[in-house]
This record gives sequence, structure tokens and C-alpha cells, in this order.
Amino acid sequence: MFKEKYTVVGVMSGTSLDGIDLAHIVFTVHDEQWDFEICESETIAYSIDWLNKLKTAINLSNAALANLNHDYTQLLATTINGFINKYQLTNLDAVCSHGHTILHQPQNGFTLQIGNLPTIATLTQNTVVCDFRVQDVQLGGQGAPLVPIGDQILFAEYDYCMNLGGFSNISFVEKKHRVAFDISPVNTVLNHYANSLGFDYDDKGMISRSGNCYPDLLKELNSLPFYQKNYPKSLGFEFVKETILPLIESYNIPNADKLNSFTKHIAIQIAASLPSKKGKLLITGGGAYNDFLIEMIQNQLPEMEIIIPDYKTLEFKEALIFGLLGVLKLRNEINVLSSVTGAKFDHSSGIIHLQK
Repeated sequence: MFKEKYTVVGVMSGTSLDGIDLAHIVFTVHDEQWDFEICESETIAYSIDWLNKLKTAINLSNAALANLNHDYTQLLATTINGFINKYQLTNLDAVCSHGHTILHQPQNGFTLQIGNLPTIATLTQNTVVCDFRVQDVQLGGQGAPLVPIGDQILFAEYDYCMNLGGFSNISFVEKKHRVAFDISPVNTVLNHYANSLGFDYDDKGMISRSGNCYPDLLKELNSLPFYQKNYPKSLGFEFVKETILPLIESYNIPNADKLNSFTKHIAIQIAASLPSKKGKLLITGGGAYNDFLIEMIQNQLPEMEIIIPDYKTLEFKEALIFGLLGVLKLRNEINVLSSVTGAKFDHSSGIIHLQK
């Protein structure tokens, strides 16, 4: 008999490198209706050393990646233990951790999230559910996005659920099936140019707002082949490094103009991805704080009601949903939708590491 209440810690590190998100979550389920409460939550920023390691990890050899995976698993365990001890959390059903994506090449049958080694269960003295993407790629799927089943179970009142993180992704119901896909890079590019100007990020989009849009750059960005593909489709940092940044750098224009042009590009691609331009659009992720970006999206979707939720949901929705994915895995229930990823069938993904 399954339990009706689960207490977990959800852990997420996104491609925007904001830090490690941790959320203490209580899930309840009754008559197949799920509810949640996000209790304590916080984001632990990466040190400069770790930021540099993660930014350049894509270039490492296999041996160096193995070492990084070991070290990152240690870092993640230390961070999780600090969170558990700080809030005196006991009797957890599991720690549900995404890890950090270094390589994502589903077209080559490969994806790598570091921090998911079996030792993490011993180091944290908790059951750990992790490595949610690998099985889906092995089944012919994109391994992403994985959040949409959480949208379906926890946020069904919205027509669209969108995350503006390192990349934008969207989920919605079409022909009675939940579909979802990555739309475009967001903070992976915006933060890159803000960093080059000496800022951690473009606060409220003020730098972008101060710039000018270059129509030729905007046209080239919007013409990239990825945007013409049908879903399921997903993006990794490789796309930013190999395609987006070289294209933007081919224009000798101020960084503020690059930011302005790319922000408008994001908004155009978001609007183009929606089958209907009306309804309720839930926006979460760090990009929700970028006022200029939100205005550009609203300009492209004048009849759409844009909803930015409470702070905890806004900041920790992905940690929340990976917590849910872990609980569903513990129950051996479907936590990845083939209609979203393109896998051969719906399945229960993830690995359960038991403490030793």
C-alpha cells in the first residue's frame, strides 16, 4: 500500500549556474490528486572556482570529467548535508537530485549529469533518487524536458507552463497529450554578456533595455534551423557555444545591443512556439525577474494573461518537480512522458541509491 504523504528534499542545478537550489517539500496524495507544500528552501551560490569548472567542463577529457563528477558529488553531498542540518530535517523519504548537466547530446544517445554517483547516498545518509535523464535517452527520447509531468500533476490550471532559466522551455496539452520542448537559450546567453560587462546578470533587463535592436542579427537568429524543427526537441550548452555565441560575435556592436536583440529574439520564439496566443501562461525561473524580457513577451502575446507566482514557486519550481519525479520513482509510477521526450513509451525513470 502506497503512502499518502512523502517528505523529500528536491535538489536542482540549472544551466544558468545560479547555484544549487534546495527545497524541503511535503507531498500528499489522495484519490490520485497531488498537493504540495514548499517548506524551507534556499539557493547556495557556486564559488568562483566551481563556476569556472562548470563553465569549462564541456571541453574536458573523459578522465577529467570522471574526476569532476567525483568532486561535484562530494560538493553536492556537502551542500545537501548543510541544508538538512541547518533546518534539522529528519525522517526524509528521499533526497531527489537532478545533478548538473555537462553534456546533452540525445541525437548521439548520450547525456551526462554529474553529481549522481552512488556514493551520494552514503555521504548524505539518505536514500537518493537521481539521474532522471539517462534512461529516457536510452529509450530514444530527448531526455528533456522532464518538468512537464509536474506541470500536468501540480499546475494543471494553467494553459501553458514556461520556465525561463538557462533555456526557455514550455509545456501544454495538445490533442489530450502533454507536450513540451525547449524553445531557445535565455540566461545562458544573457548572463554571458552581462558577465562581460562586469555584472552577474542583467538586473531587471536594464542593460538590454538601454540597447538597440539590430534587425539583421535578429533575422539571423530567428532563421536558425533549430527553430524550424518540430518537437520533441531539446537544447544543451553546446548549441550556445557552437551556434549562438559565434553568430552574435560576428556582429561588431555594443554588448547592450546584443542583449537587446537577443531578448527580442527570445520573446519572438516564445510567441511562435504557442499554438494559441490566448490563455494563462505561468512563468517561473530566473528570467521572470527580467522586466524587459517579460515586457517583450507580453508585447508578442498581447492577449495572453502572464502569471508570475509566489516567490517559492517561482524560485524552486524545478527543485519541487524533481522532488515529485523522485517520489513517483519510489512508487514505480510513470514520471517521464513519451509525448514530451519522444521516447518509445512512458516510463519511470531515475536511479535509487540506498545508503550503505
